[in-house]
Amino acid sequence: MILQKHYLQPLTVDEASTMAEKNKESFKFIAGGTDVIVNKNQGNENAACLIDLSKIEALKGIAQTGNFLRIGALEKLAVLAKNPLIEKQFSVLAEAALSVGSPLIRLSATIGGNVLCENRCLYYNQSEWWREAVGYCLKCDGDICIATQGKNACFSELVSDTAPALIALNAQLTYSTREGTHTLPLESIYTGDGVTPRNLEKNAIVQALLIPTDKTYRTFFAKLRERESLEFTSLTCCMSADENDQLRIVLSGVDPKPVVVTGNLNDDPEILITKAVKSARTVDNDMYTRKYRREMIRVYISRGYKKLKNAL
Repeated sequence: MILQKHYLQPLTVDEASTMAEKNKESFKFIAGGTDVIVNKNQGNENAACLIDLSKIEALKGIAQTGNFLRIGALEKLAVLAKNPLIEKQFSVLAEAALSVGSPLIRLSATIGGNVLCENRCLYYNQSEWWREAVGYCLKCDGDICIATQGKNACFSELVSDTAPALIALNAQLTYSTREGTHTLPLESIYTGDGVTPRNLEKNAIVQALLIPTDKTYRTFFAKLRERESLEFTSLTCCMSADENDQLRIVLSGVDPKPVVVTGNLNDDPEILITKAVKSARTVDNDMYTRKYRREMIRVYISRGYKKLKNAL
């Protein structure tokens, strides 16, 4: 039975889990609200109960913990980007955080919310009356992908900018459920299914992101969008190379999940670029065309190679 109180604000993780259990038929966790509330106003989110995690102190803080830098899930992007530990050790994450939205949005948006932001599509992220007029798609209980006219897969895109940066740094994610606390590689939470883009349980509460500090990286970041102060990404490219030239290329905005390509900085770049382009299931559901975004994958990775090579 759904409680009649539609907005709840727990002070602890256990309290939040209890509230989620009592409202399990229809609830949504929120933090900064910059994604959930917009989707709710557009009719893309219809949870009857919102559970606001913003007062839970245990989900905050940035500190060295053992061999990891722990970033609490509720850390605001604006604060995170200016943190001395992140600026010094993991500047690519600071760049990614500063690329999200506008300064006002970054004062509210959290790192946990950004890695969990809902996949987007030109045909889905519209007002309810617009979607009804054009026809409902697979992501909103329709029977066809409007972008591809196919019936088997939704290609709404992961648009997180911080997720590629964190994955390039081999970050892990810690989350809790009623069954306990779990830690796993961040990239493993993404399914590649646009309708259900993450494999976390509905009652999972992300506690922190953990970045290993036993390696140093040279990094590269680039983002394609129409307006720098507002738009979601059409392509985000993050690259890292460690002391042994082990290379990670991570893309978002061109697939329902992060595109991850690994190799060595001394490998033939054309081979890895071709692999990245082929791995990106890009479709025409963005303001930029599929062809152009795929061309820009090649451009960005080529630039990244040059930067990382010159940093030796």
